[in-house]
Amino acid sequence: MSKTESLLKQAQAPLGEKSAYVDQYDPAQLCPIPRQQIWTGSCYRTDVWTGYEISWLNEKGKPVAAMATFDIPGDSPSIIESKSFKLYLNSFNGYRVASWDRVAEMMARDLSAAAGAQVSVTLQPLHQLLVPSLPEGLCLDDLDVTIDHYLPEASLLSHAKGAGSVVEEVVHSNLLKSNCPVTGQPDWGTVVVRYVGKAIDHESLLRYIVSYRNHGDFHEQCVEQIFTDIMMRCQPEQLTVYARYVRRGGLDINPWRSTSQALPTFYRLPRQ
Repeated sequence: MSKTESLLKQAQAPLGEKSAYVDQYDPAQLCPIPRQQIWTGSCYRTDVWTGYEISWLNEKGKPVAAMATFDIPGDSPSIIESKSFKLYLNSFNGYRVASWDRVAEMMARDLSAAAGAQVSVTLQPLHQLLVPSLPEGLCLDDLDVTIDHYLPEASLLSHAKGAGSVVEEVVHSNLLKSNCPVTGQPDWGTVVVRYVGKAIDHESLLRYIVSYRNHGDFHEQCVEQIFTDIMMRCQPEQLTVYARYVRRGGLDINPWRSTSQALPTFYRLPRQ
């Protein structure tokens, strides 16, 4: 049994288990799992979750539909297991709440208690949703490279030949794929790398990103490992790594790790 599977078992996580549908408010559905922090140096961390299937009843019993953004501190003692998060959100479906503000307040309170740190919640009407856009920076996906590593391998990363002067660059790839550590289901994502430092070889970076293809771990852990490996191997002066994962069960998870405190603009991608 892997360390991740052991943590899930100890937490009695519902992932991979048959679960009853509960439509009356129940914060006990939330299942926290101890967070494994990989990078021990200076780093700013946020995990941005987006909920696309948010609903509750108003005081007259009429359903309300919304989208929610949840900002969870990336250094919180616990992450929230994704299926339990979905079950918790479902528990609002048949529950009457007086106002949007009250729903956001309840969610922020319950999620903060589960994560062990202050979680912020923003609710939006569906008519205000942004049109999906493309990720920033140069796309690496059309590089003609030979790839034979499908488990994470930090040694794949290298500087570009002749790299000397400091550059500022943003690149991205839509080829990030990892797997759920319990069910084995694929988790598809787009990863964006912004850095200042000696130029990173693009082919080496793409090979490294693709090396996660058969790796089983949580979204947060994968992005933290990518950040850690780039910092250790390429030693940039500044680095930001964030991923936009495809939604599953009405939720997408978008971890952000950076040496800079300034959060990027989080936008929906076409697959979200």
